[in-house]
Amino acid sequence: MATAGDAQAGSMQLVHNLQDIRFWEIGLIVAGTWAAIWLVRATFPYLAERGPSRLRLYLLAAVPIARLALMVFAVAWIVPLVFNVTLQNFVVIAGAASVAIGFAFKDYVSSLIAGVVALVERPYRPGDWVKVGSDYGEVRDVGLRAIVLQTPDDNAVTVPHSVIWSDRVTNSNDGAQTLQCVADFYLLPRHDAALVRSLLEDVALTSPYLSYAKPVRVVLHEEPWGTHYKLRAYPFDMRDQFAFVSDLTVRGKLAIADAGAVEAVAVTPANVT
Repeated sequence: MATAGDAQAGSMQLVHNLQDIRFWEIGLIVAGTWAAIWLVRATFPYLAERGPSRLRLYLLAAVPIARLALMVFAVAWIVPLVFNVTLQNFVVIAGAASVAIGFAFKDYVSSLIAGVVALVERPYRPGDWVKVGSDYGEVRDVGLRAIVLQTPDDNAVTVPHSVIWSDRVTNSNDGAQTLQCVADFYLLPRHDAALVRSLLEDVALTSPYLSYAKPVRVVLHEEPWGTHYKLRAYPFDMRDQFAFVSDLTVRGKLAIADAGAVEAVAVTPANVT
């Protein structure tokens, strides 16, 4: 009959004997998990780009969730193969690991925890257009530690998840299929505001990039130097946002010139002497 001392010694043995560990099984689990993650990362974006546009963001958002689920499943499968899992051993391992990780990988762990929070709160998803600090771009990948933004200049910017603890994250579409674009116009005060407003609305309604499911708005505000117009509209595909704003700006300037209005220079701290 086993004594209490033998039971305690067994529970304190953290790692199984080497001859009892099935390394081939661990290798198969790691290889299978890596292959499954690679398949998810290759298949979901492929389907997102070629499938219905309404499913694109859902497929892209499923990539980090599926990857995290596969990794958690693999770890939960491997741990009992290596460690003697008991409540006492779990407390010992968790305590030692938390102290070591806390000192050595504080920033890294902060980003990992923030990544889990981001998966739950979803301040950004793959396919969203976000601004973090001075960087604006499309979220191309959401990893466990960081996200990768693809900027309009075709730069890949890596932003750690821990930024959500200290900085604002501006999400332009927040999971929607389109986002609002704004074209700015600055005019001297003496002009027919009703005519200019109507012309700018027509400019947006005749754009080949326009999403007719969303409203077109022209708002204006008087400034000491003149009138500031904002033409607000939504492109059919948010990836066309820059071409859309350029189209609105070019044709809007022509419409304003045809109406006899004169453009002004907005007064900002940068151009005040």
